[in-house]
Amino acid sequence: MKRIPRLMLAAALAATTALTAPAAWADAQLLTVDLVNEPSSLDPHLQWNPDSYYVYRNIFDNLLTRDDAGEIVAQVATEWEQVSPTEIVFTIRDDITFHDGSALTAQDVVYSVQRITDPELGSPQLSQFATIATAEVLDGNKVKLTTNAPYPALMGQLVKLSIVPQAIVEEMGKDAFNQAPVGSGPYKFDGWDRGVEVRLTRNDDYWGQTGSFPAAVFRAVPDASTRVANLVSGASDLVVTMDPDMAMQLDAAAGVGPRSALTERVAYLAVNGAKPGLDDLRLRQAIAHAIDRDLIVEGLLGGFDMPVGQLLTPAHVGWVEGFEGVSYDPDKARALIAEVGEAATRRLSFATSPVFDQRIVQALQQMLTEVGLNVDIELTDMATYLGRVQGDPAQSPDMSFGRWSCACQDADGVVYPLLHSSSSWSRVSNAELDAVLEAARGELDEETRLGHYRVVQEWVRDNVSQVPLYQAAIIYGASDNLEWQPTPNESLFLNRMSWSE
Repeated sequence: MKRIPRLMLAAALAATTALTAPAAWADAQLLTVDLVNEPSSLDPHLQWNPDSYYVYRNIFDNLLTRDDAGEIVAQVATEWEQVSPTEIVFTIRDDITFHDGSALTAQDVVYSVQRITDPELGSPQLSQFATIATAEVLDGNKVKLTTNAPYPALMGQLVKLSIVPQAIVEEMGKDAFNQAPVGSGPYKFDGWDRGVEVRLTRNDDYWGQTGSFPAAVFRAVPDASTRVANLVSGASDLVVTMDPDMAMQLDAAAGVGPRSALTERVAYLAVNGAKPGLDDLRLRQAIAHAIDRDLIVEGLLGGFDMPVGQLLTPAHVGWVEGFEGVSYDPDKARALIAEVGEAATRRLSFATSPVFDQRIVQALQQMLTEVGLNVDIELTDMATYLGRVQGDPAQSPDMSFGRWSCACQDADGVVYPLLHSSSSWSRVSNAELDAVLEAARGELDEETRLGHYRVVQEWVRDNVSQVPLYQAAIIYGASDNLEWQPTPNESLFLNRMSWSE
């Protein structure tokens, strides 16, 4: 293959010969999980990165949750009723206690809503709950949420709302609460050695399904090869963030193996139409025609991921079945570049960060180079990358690689922040598109709403604000003794895992 050599795959297969020793039997009293980094926060209202979420989601209960099939189901709320287009009433369980023994009440639910929607808290999840206007306690252990407009994606967003104890948070303050969080979930916080590990112990008084493991530890292991070695040796039981090469290595090892699922994350190439040259639609179309999604998925991603031609995945409400994006046509790309002329010859900056798979970034650069474009990859740390891609479009990079997840499995959580002119993520300012996004956000009729999202996807295809690439897979490594299957929401629910008999 000329553009993306398969040497990496061959090397991975050769390396498996070193990973055939049987894994040691895990400590039945302890589940050991290797993350990439330590959590940045264990306060559930102050962070939403995967390494934080993997841990704190076991400490806290959420208002709602998803079952393993991806359906929204009860957790702190036992039932709910949409009493008007802008009002939902939730009945709150009356048998939940926080880890300090105090009761979880409807007031704690209201406080959690008010806290995460308070701009002064600075929650990175604020935009996901910004449509909530008020939260109030009603008689009968109920809570009413009122939105400022109809918002059908609210239920998907509330799956992420962790309930915190008002009295404890107010007494401790947010910094101390982050250091020693108190929730009501199936596992209790037990300790945090910064840069090393977070320890949890089982909540034997949990109201729901209790965990099989008396204790769990989440370790920070940045080096992927070390995570693989730990798993194979039996030093860990579950490891996150494997790439396809590593998955093949684990396939060849004894006692361990890869576990994968297609997620709701959509990978895309963002194209900044505010920059010189790229303000010409023909050049943006050329970029889209130059990208071979199938080659990326099969040649680099081992077939785990799935090519998509729209800025969503099948895991989202709002996915438009049968929709076709811009086709791969390098000859058409070259012809369009020739039409554009000199404006297409300048160097294009391509922003990325080490958190992304740089093989994909390099493959995209190679595909664009082959049709005649000059592309410079600009690799920076994640904070710098975020500052650049969220800055003034006129000063932002020409292109950037991204993988987006709202963790709500609803189209609104993807296309609204990426396309609406009010969003810092958007490089688009189009009043007609804004109107469609706003209409979809407030439409309760499913068929009408899906029609709006078809219009949105047609706009992305025809205007090339982004080039959708693939539905990302998540690949873990796990001991064969661990009973667990990953899901699209990328959660590690410890109380849904167990040792095999």
